[in-house]
Amino acid sequence: MQPSRDISRLIDIMAALRNPDGGCAWDLEQDFRSIRHYTIEEAYEVADAIEREDFADLREELGDLLLQPIYHAQMAKEAGHFDIGDVVYAITEKLVRRHPHVFGDVVADGADDAQNRWEAIKAKERAAKAERKGEAEPSLLDDVPQVLPALARAEKLTKRAAKVGFDWPDMAAVRAKVAEELAEVAQAEASGDHAALREEIGDLLFAVANLARKANIDPEAALRDANSKFTRRFHYVEKRCREDGIAPDAAGLDRLDSYWNEVRAADKG
Repeated sequence: MQPSRDISRLIDIMAALRNPDGGCAWDLEQDFRSIRHYTIEEAYEVADAIEREDFADLREELGDLLLQPIYHAQMAKEAGHFDIGDVVYAITEKLVRRHPHVFGDVVADGADDAQNRWEAIKAKERAAKAERKGEAEPSLLDDVPQVLPALARAEKLTKRAAKVGFDWPDMAAVRAKVAEELAEVAQAEASGDHAALREEIGDLLFAVANLARKANIDPEAALRDANSKFTRRFHYVEKRCREDGIAPDAAGLDRLDSYWNEVRAADKG
């Protein structure tokens, strides 16, 4: 089995790995649940390579991500559910259906109009799916995945609700809501009720996600950037401790804070 630019070779390799006669013991033990976290991890590694603008890594990570649907489709084929051809057909059919302004005779007046048409088609699809399942009229929120990171899901939930006018009028109103939730956190803390404090901190985070959406900022991306900044600055603090010959856990808050202020000043300068 040799490498190839042809995706059919990847499909053949995955089938060989899952072949009970001479396949890989580890791959044969896997099921949909056991590998689902790899699918999520690979998507994050793709995002990381994009953030770093490392295109050699991006090529590799996209390959790792591409393996995931091939893997799932192979297991589905073995179980008689569907195969990779069905997956490809489903997405190509969906793309053609959702782009009548490209593959049909509908005219879209710019990107906003195209997006609005896309959302209208998705709404019809949700209704048809609910009808097939014998369910009540679908909610706008029904297909927001539960497995999304909580901050990303909060942003998506409020974005969906905003489509029917359930939204704050402006940034000032959302900032006021954030301030209100922060005050409620303080009240819950003062009460000593840990369950109430947990709930109020959740409400505060939800309000902050809403604030990010209102500002057209991806809250997950913003928090990732903040994490990276904290990591870089803390590395500097650790470096300064080494330079002064003192362990970080023995330095004391005042010294650590002074190192932190050095790198903050350098960032702003």
